[in-house]
Amino acid sequence: MTDNINKETIEEPSEAGNTSEDVYKDNAFPEMPSIPSDRPWLGAYERYGIDATIDMPADNSSLLDVFERNFSRYGQKPAYICMGSSITFKQLDLYSRQIASYLQSLGLVKGDKVGVMMPNILQYPIVALGIIRAGMVLVNINPLYTSRELSHQLHDSGTKALFIVENFAKTYQEAEDKGQVKHVVLCKVGDMLGTIKGTVVNLVARHIKKMIPAYSLPDSVSFKQALNAVSASKYERPDLDLSDVAMLQYTGGTTGVAKGAMLSHGNLVANMLQISALMHSAFEDDADANDVILTALPLYHVFSFMVCGMYGMYQGYAGLLVPNPRDLDGLIKEMGKYKPAFIPAVNTLFNGLVQKDSFADLDFSNLKASIGGGMSVLPSVAKKWHKITGLPIVEGYGLSETSPVAAFNPMTIPEFTGKIGIPASSTDVVLIDDDENEVALGDRGEICLKGPQVMIGYQNRPKETADTFTSSGYLKTGDIGIMDEKGFIKIVDRKKDMILVSGFNVYPNEIEEAMSEHPAVLECGAIGVTNDQRGEEPKLFVVKKGEVTEQELLDFGKKQLTGYKRPRHIQFVDELPKSNVGKILRKELRKIEGLE
Repeated sequence: MTDNINKETIEEPSEAGNTSEDVYKDNAFPEMPSIPSDRPWLGAYERYGIDATIDMPADNSSLLDVFERNFSRYGQKPAYICMGSSITFKQLDLYSRQIASYLQSLGLVKGDKVGVMMPNILQYPIVALGIIRAGMVLVNINPLYTSRELSHQLHDSGTKALFIVENFAKTYQEAEDKGQVKHVVLCKVGDMLGTIKGTVVNLVARHIKKMIPAYSLPDSVSFKQALNAVSASKYERPDLDLSDVAMLQYTGGTTGVAKGAMLSHGNLVANMLQISALMHSAFEDDADANDVILTALPLYHVFSFMVCGMYGMYQGYAGLLVPNPRDLDGLIKEMGKYKPAFIPAVNTLFNGLVQKDSFADLDFSNLKASIGGGMSVLPSVAKKWHKITGLPIVEGYGLSETSPVAAFNPMTIPEFTGKIGIPASSTDVVLIDDDENEVALGDRGEICLKGPQVMIGYQNRPKETADTFTSSGYLKTGDIGIMDEKGFIKIVDRKKDMILVSGFNVYPNEIEEAMSEHPAVLECGAIGVTNDQRGEEPKLFVVKKGEVTEQELLDFGKKQLTGYKRPRHIQFVDELPKSNVGKILRKELRKIEGLE
């Protein structure tokens, strides 16, 4: 499932408040498209036992109804597990209401934006649900952002309150533009791990591992203060419906400008039901009491947020939160302890695990499905995974703009397909040429889709929103694909210059803008080059105007861009290939690398 959080040019937001969404009222309710009877994937639904359509709830319902059902239904079952500690659905209900009450006590109102900048720790689901239960809009923020990248997202989103792990507090402190943020809540990793364990974890992080750079945010409050500031009994349930915005998910979209995709309550409910239609075709309706879903992918990434977070909770699974998935030895140890039934991951993580001898020693008897998204899974990795675990990797596809799941392979496939599968239930897909004409079956075309999971639009950007849809209302993905006679789609190219790094979209113009700030760079051009682990990684071609070394530029990139965006290779050139109007021809740069 393609997605990504990116930063581009800063634009002035519309006036404070909720008026920016008024432009999008026509898109507010999830659309249930009428799917023509000749669509080839309809036969696949019948063949694999997948419901062709989903039944959306009444318009006056919202995610709150889903949450409340789960809290009541699953009560004492563990909802989330992290570092050996857990919280039950009943506790999640209480804590999220306390956070909702706290936010309401600050004078924030329905529709206000609240940012969350933290890794996969127990506070994340508590805060995320608290924000949505308060009727406010969750703004997911990558905690590894630089202060420069954070400035853009705070400014553009209109975020008014921010929950941030103190490991990244200095980043916020150094952000030149803090937008409308008035309230900052600082979390410590050990806050929800119990008094003794939590204290030890926090002391180790600060004094032994030196993971917390010095910062000064005198007006902030601690997470524990916020959690206990207001009784859950003071919570006022907001009046919400399916058209209300629940989340802003930042993405480069198909144009490279960092935009907040407005995902409504209806979008997210629809996507949960679409995933449910797929999963129920292969597994029992009710979650096994011991089922665990591995949540190693960061929850600020829309793939993990929906599949691991929202759907996992909807189905009653216990989410095994992994704060640092790069620690493969620690991750494997957790997998051995909890034996997850579901493993959503990207190619990078699948590949890292299969290279570890200790991974092959795990007991996979509980494993029901391995779900690939975010980037294409390499066939060689899929083959090793299948051999070790006994199950194939089942790939899906989506974008931030589609909440995110737009297509998937059936869960019962015997082998890895190398395709993104068939459209999700109640989703229509067309492949079009440059004139928006539908191409013949088997021909290449841009993948365009319509369904109830498709976003309302991009916040503050009605023109970009309009440009992202065809004249007949289909979302243009920017991916070029081929559909076979059974309705299965294979991605063969990308329409834009986007670089896909470990499932995150990286846009060349963002890299170029950041790196051009170095005084010795006259101009530069960025492309993606092949990397066996990440899929792609950025390479920068540089025309110098002063003395500078490759290492100096690589080090400069580390200050300007978060890890997956920064250039990994620098090549100095005398000039860059350009069009007759002066546009850098990245296609020609790719030819230099033998990629075209």
